Amino acid sequence: MSQVRISAKDLGVLALPNFCPRCFWIRMRCAGKLPFQIFPGIFSSIDSYTKKVTNLHFDRYSRLPSWLEELVELGKPVKVPHYSKFCVFDEETDVLLRGTPDEILQKDDGSHIVVDYKTAKFTKAQDSLLPLYEVQLNAYAYLGERQGFNPVSGLALVYMEPQTDLTLDQLDTLVKEEGFLMAFDGHVLEVSLQADKVIPPLLKEVRRIHDLESPPLSNEGCRDCQLLEGLIATATISS
Repeated sequence: MSQVRISAKDLGVLALPNFCPRCFWIRMRCAGKLPFQIFPGIFSSIDSYTKKVTNLHFDRYSRLPSWLEELVELGKPVKVPHYSKFCVFDEETDVLLRGTPDEILQKDDGSHIVVDYKTAKFTKAQDSLLPLYEVQLNAYAYLGERQGFNPVSGLALVYMEPQTDLTLDQLDTLVKEEGFLMAFDGHVLEVSLQADKVIPPLLKEVRRIHDLESPPLSNEGCRDCQLLEGLIATATISS
């Protein structure tokens, strides 16, 4: 078997309600580099900035920012390894799982909480990507417990919600000569920790789909598959 490499986020795709095996097979054959796809870099920049705020706040005040204290009252941020080192090889499936969480917090008792930041509005009925995020965080926990962050005692999504309302009284504070400031409110959503139960079966499913000689059937109604068929039909007519 050839080794398969997959990120924690891509592993989470298998948990989506509208998961399409055909799209997943194509994605793996393209090494995840699909055409016509652009991910805005601003979200990564905001996540990086949030992490800097957390670390600088702890350096100055020896405590976490208030929006994280509801998750862990006494704790500290610890350095997160690069994804090239934060990885685990599963010998049974010959799959290499890798990825890097946005934040790992060490509690007073020595256990760890894995955090991933999301720049989005926080609502009680979370978006359709929540199953992906749950697997993603459990994959980070699975990696963490095998990379020296043992034990992992909790997982959380932290939604940094942009505050888009603006009053006249705030104008002078937020508007600068070179631009303007935008505030973000942090909201914590804890995620169930079940890494050893969830991750191994998904790694086996990754191997099964990867090894198929031809693409599996599409998920009925898959929009991406419909677009691909339209693109192939257009190319066929043009040629």
